[in-house]
Amino acid sequence: MNRALLSLGLLCSLTACQPEPSAAVGAKAAAPPPSLQGLRLSGEEAQSFARELEAIERGGLLSNDENERKLRELQLRTAPSSLERLQVLALRGAAAARSHDESLAQQMLVELQAWPEGPWSSLAQLAADVVRGEILVLKGQRREALKTLQALPAFSGSNAPKDLLIRCYQFQMHMRGDAGDFDGAVEAGHEALKLADQMGQSWRRALTLSMLSYAYAQAQQLDQALQFTEQALAEAAKDPDPALMYQIHNSLAIVLSERGQMELALKASQKTQAYARQTGSDKLLALALANYADLLLKRGSYSQAQQVAEEALPLALKAKDPTSEAVARYNIGFAKISQKRVDEGRREVMAAIATDERLGSVGDAALGWLELGEYLERAGDLPGAVKAYHQHRRWDDQALRAETRKAMLETQARYDDDKRAKEIDLLGRDNSLKAEQLRSRDLQIKLWAAMGGCVVLSSILLGLAYQRIRKTNHALARSNEALKHQSERDPLTGLANRRYFQAAIKRQPEDGEFSGTLFLIDIDHFKRINDNYGHAAGDSVLVEVAKRLRSALREVDLVVRWGGEEFLILVAATEAPRPVAARQAPRGGGETTWGGPAFVSHESADAKALAQRLLDQIASQPIVHGRETIRVTASIGFACLPIMPHGLVPSWERAIDLVDTAMYLAKAHGRNKAYGIESVDAKDEPQLQQLTAQMESSWREGQISLQTLQGPVLEPTV
Repeated sequence: MNRALLSLGLLCSLTACQPEPSAAVGAKAAAPPPSLQGLRLSGEEAQSFARELEAIERGGLLSNDENERKLRELQLRTAPSSLERLQVLALRGAAAARSHDESLAQQMLVELQAWPEGPWSSLAQLAADVVRGEILVLKGQRREALKTLQALPAFSGSNAPKDLLIRCYQFQMHMRGDAGDFDGAVEAGHEALKLADQMGQSWRRALTLSMLSYAYAQAQQLDQALQFTEQALAEAAKDPDPALMYQIHNSLAIVLSERGQMELALKASQKTQAYARQTGSDKLLALALANYADLLLKRGSYSQAQQVAEEALPLALKAKDPTSEAVARYNIGFAKISQKRVDEGRREVMAAIATDERLGSVGDAALGWLELGEYLERAGDLPGAVKAYHQHRRWDDQALRAETRKAMLETQARYDDDKRAKEIDLLGRDNSLKAEQLRSRDLQIKLWAAMGGCVVLSSILLGLAYQRIRKTNHALARSNEALKHQSERDPLTGLANRRYFQAAIKRQPEDGEFSGTLFLIDIDHFKRINDNYGHAAGDSVLVEVAKRLRSALREVDLVVRWGGEEFLILVAATEAPRPVAARQAPRGGGETTWGGPAFVSHESADAKALAQRLLDQIASQPIVHGRETIRVTASIGFACLPIMPHGLVPSWERAIDLVDTAMYLAKAHGRNKAYGIESVDAKDEPQLQQLTAQMESSWREGQISLQTLQGPVLEPTV
């Protein structure tokens, strides 16, 4: 598990460096702040305060309890509404969130938000935005955390303190990278670097260069990433300290690992451990050891990886750092599974997943299940791998639903804003109409002879207003329909999305009975494609696979981007299935194997032919992205509905669960395969659920009949 390896431990906060006059920014314009010597601390005291606060900031991830004690003491030396007080509150809030002390972080946030009007009010609100973002990260709400700094561009070019702006841009870089906006992360990193250059502090410039190198590594621009890491090392040599050197060598290990230079990455990781030991921080050392264990796993040194991860675990527990604890447990578990100690390893991984669940890290828990499935598959525990892959899908779906909900709320908010704007415009037109009517009435009183003309004029105005209202209503209806269409389409592939599928299912008659075939398709080793070729190449693969699926189907068939690298296909049929004589064949493997009650139908034969066509179509030609040629295969699960031999009509949720399990069975048996459900000896949903949960054993015992198909054998690319 390499989640900690990719975490740079950013602590966004205010520093205590010399502030510059702040310009009026935003709605709350701050008056130019006084010089440092003009604060309530004397000049010498202020300089001492600045040095102490900067020393705490440079410590970064060092002992949080000790930092908190020092910050409390510093706060007692500051006056209310002073710049020093603001700096301490900001640093305490960010550090508390990083230490999972949400109560203290919220307390600091409340004090910053309640900052009185005065010379520091704008600065206090910006500092509050950073602390709020850190709290949202603590809760796993990274998309919302990114939004907290939407006002940051308004400060560009202002005289706001550069140290604060650097921290804001660093936080933005971190969040954009996590959200997959790698171009945005690099852009934010360069803004931070410009400010660091202007400040002229070597340690701050080295830290920013190190973070920028990681942003380039995320974007798979590995040559630039290595270049920035080397610059960071050169800059850090001018003003080194163990915490800074730890940070930079950690970045270097990441970049070298991504470049496939594993031996060099291991050496960089060993230096990271040495610097962590120099700091005396259990937390830093736990992270360094957990990262090193991950690299050893990648190299295949499983026994050594277990030993190193077991050294990291008690340090993480002592430091009360759940992140490094989870990573250590993951790596212990994966190492044990790789050494054929499957049950022991599984227990460790489950403990790590439970930690992620407690922290609300849905995405990390989903990744944990995925890696568990891969390790179990390599260890030969195919039923366990299928269950892990299945759990990965459930957790991934949960994360996707949360993101979809947020996106829909944002879409609805934009629609509501648009609607309100149009209503305000209509109200203005209505007021204009009323003014015209009043003027018309005055004319009637003064010019009785012109009454008829005024009536005609009023009628015309009313008619025009009515026409405008009708046009506006039509425009609103079109806008509403466009938003609805947009919310039901996947923006990358143009296919229907899960929301559209759910809406289509709801439109079916309650007493209606669907007859047809349900397919679930997952691109094999998609994470490896992203890792090896970059996320842009991954997007190209998704777009091309969507085209190939569409070309293999009829216009009336429904193709859905189900989420991530998964696609769902719904093919309706008209003829009902009919039983035929049983055929006997060996169970449990091979091409078109049979077990259980023997039933076939026109739908079953058509489904089998279509599944084979889909396998062939996806793998027919390599996908070209720039100069890269990418071979792609897929694993497919499918089932005909109603389910034979009892004609069971399951709920859609249960039907999707059925084909999902079949798909993961195809993955566990080597990928580039399709597994189809022909019949299940189940008369109701509870029985179906029970047999599905143990699909492989149910298949071998004859309670489920499966047919298996093999995709084309790929020739190596030249």
